[in-house]
Amino acid sequence: MTVVVSLRAVTKSYREGETERRVLSRIDASFAAGEFIVLLGKSGSGKSTLLHLVSGIDLASEGEVEIMGQRLGDLSEEARTLLRRDHLGFIFQAYNLVPTLTVEENVLLPLELRGEAGASGRDRVQVLLERIGLANRARSFPDLLSGGEQQRVAVARALVHRPALVLADEPTGNLDERTGADILDLLQGLGHEERRTVLVVTHDRDVVARADRVFTLEHGVLTEHAKGAPSKESRR
Repeated sequence: MTVVVSLRAVTKSYREGETERRVLSRIDASFAAGEFIVLLGKSGSGKSTLLHLVSGIDLASEGEVEIMGQRLGDLSEEARTLLRRDHLGFIFQAYNLVPTLTVEENVLLPLELRGEAGASGRDRVQVLLERIGLANRARSFPDLLSGGEQQRVAVARALVHRPALVLADEPTGNLDERTGADILDLLQGLGHEERRTVLVVTHDRDVVARADRVFTLEHGVLTEHAKGAPSKESRR
């Protein structure tokens, strides 16, 4: 298996006045290409902090985070930005679509940043819009779409440049049950078909059954659970 993410003894601490608060403690894990991974944890457990470290938005206090064979701690801020541009896709709970861009333009944006917005790039966008059932809304603006439609656009935007790693932060948190299931079908299906590593941060127990691997983050400690035996957090 091709390892996309490697975490070795990763610790993250923040200083609050005279006190040092440890958020993550000596985390070890690796995620391979094509895996659909679920990370569970209560609010404030450090899930978003871990995403920031994996994406290189923030750096570990101790230990090593390696993405696509590159140690993030050895890279400059510019190099980490380029790594995110080329190899990572992000899906946010709040969608984060650009309101002044159409659906097509929003999905095309990652390709424009890479200089790949030519005919082949637009063909790629069209294929994805058809896949998510929004080809007829290509010229619509985000404020004319439902929440579920906006999230589908966000998924397409995250996948259009064929990233090795997709990070999804509570992607179904603002959606009704049926729409959330549709989003997960899309995200899981495209991830498996295109061998993308998908890391979903959630507290939604319905996501667990879809996972190839399930982790819980609690008191700064990351624990993997055997498939079919999710943690107590997943049953809440």
